[in-house]
Amino acid sequence: MDRRMRSGMVLLLVAACLNVGGAAGAQAKEKWRLGPQAYSFNRFTFAEAVAKAKLLNLKYIEAYPGQKFSAEMPDARMDHNMTAEQKQAARKILKDAGVTLTNYGVVGLPNNEAECRKVFDFAKEMGIETIVSEPPEDAFDLIDKLCNEYKIGVAIHNHPRPSHYWNYETVLKVCEGRSKWIGACADTGHWTRSEIDPVVAIKALGKTGRIRSLHFKDLNKWGGGAHDVPWGTGVSKVGDVLAELSRQGFEGMFSIEYEHNWDNSVPEIRQCVEWFKRTAAELDNTVYSDVFKRDLSNGIMPPKGWSFDAEGVLAPGDSGHGDIWTQERYGNFILELDFKVPEGGNSGVFIRTGSIENWINTAIEVQIHATTDGTKHGQCGAIYDCLSPSKDATKKPGEWNHYVITCLDNKIYVNLNGQDIIDMDLDQWTEKGKNPQGTPNKFSMAYKDMPREGHLGFQYHGNPIWFKNLKIKTLD
Repeated sequence: MDRRMRSGMVLLLVAACLNVGGAAGAQAKEKWRLGPQAYSFNRFTFAEAVAKAKLLNLKYIEAYPGQKFSAEMPDARMDHNMTAEQKQAARKILKDAGVTLTNYGVVGLPNNEAECRKVFDFAKEMGIETIVSEPPEDAFDLIDKLCNEYKIGVAIHNHPRPSHYWNYETVLKVCEGRSKWIGACADTGHWTRSEIDPVVAIKALGKTGRIRSLHFKDLNKWGGGAHDVPWGTGVSKVGDVLAELSRQGFEGMFSIEYEHNWDNSVPEIRQCVEWFKRTAAELDNTVYSDVFKRDLSNGIMPPKGWSFDAEGVLAPGDSGHGDIWTQERYGNFILELDFKVPEGGNSGVFIRTGSIENWINTAIEVQIHATTDGTKHGQCGAIYDCLSPSKDATKKPGEWNHYVITCLDNKIYVNLNGQDIIDMDLDQWTEKGKNPQGTPNKFSMAYKDMPREGHLGFQYHGNPIWFKNLKIKTLD
């Protein structure tokens, strides 16, 4: 992938956006669905696991058999032996939280039709689409028959060596000749523990279309004794795995099975979610579109106007004054553009502007400035009056600079000339007129309450400013 197109994403999903899942990548909105495997919260009840999924703004979950159900039902367990009353309570917990139960496992599926039907009946009643299991090989005739009858998939999980399915080649062997309902639950962390390259395994399983879901992990080292770390910081090649899945056109569930810091894993899982969203957005193959038509008929302009020249450069008129805005409103998106200012130049890019008439208090401004000096949080690349860039990545006045501005829910990322300079969590700005570190800002609204969608604007501040190559890709 061209570095220029990657630049604002720093490697780290649809929709969430976030259901995190759409085509590949951040359109991985409904096709790449992200949620916790409840085993990540096995020190807690199923009800608490669902609450943590909601806290993480995730809309899916995978249950595992045997988890304590809730404080209100201390003797109940979340599994296929639940009573009708307990299953009804589970459905209510899920519905109230806005969380969908998609997968269930790892659960036994023996070569015993009565026992297997208990699991399939439970899955059908709870709306589960995939059962995750490590069945004995002699059970697959029965399992395949039940999959086709119930229209529910079975994903073969790989625990580490020396478990039966630790090697993906064994999974491929038992899938051979089976229906489309039989596939793999690819546990990337357990492959790492077994010293199998996850990318090699994903490629092999993908050739036959046998990946149904994933237990997605990143570990701190190869082999035994490894533990989970936030995605993108370990050795499990998670970025390469997602790129390969995107190439394959994979559609399915990513379960976050985070088996570390058991009592307080939410902050690290949140890092995983943010990484996933950004990486998915980077891999999205949705075509960028022009922000403005060449005749600016989709823009809102001041009377003196802006215009494109023959080279495709957008600038205000010689006697012009005032900002130009998009008629369209954008929420989650990747915006790419080039800008140029002269010595002393000053401008800005407004994002998610709730009201053009009250832009000063309903827009977030990514500052454009000829230098990185000036007022605090007013340097080039700053979120104006709120957050300074982490480094100076500007070019000399009169040279073209390249911005990639990414908005994903509460997160704003800014990349300037290939350098990541802003990683902002709007939810940390909890008070009007005040930044998280206690310094003042001029805004009458807390940034966490700023609109999460709105117009784009490009500022004319009385100084010359030139823009070109304005492209946007929506992530909703």
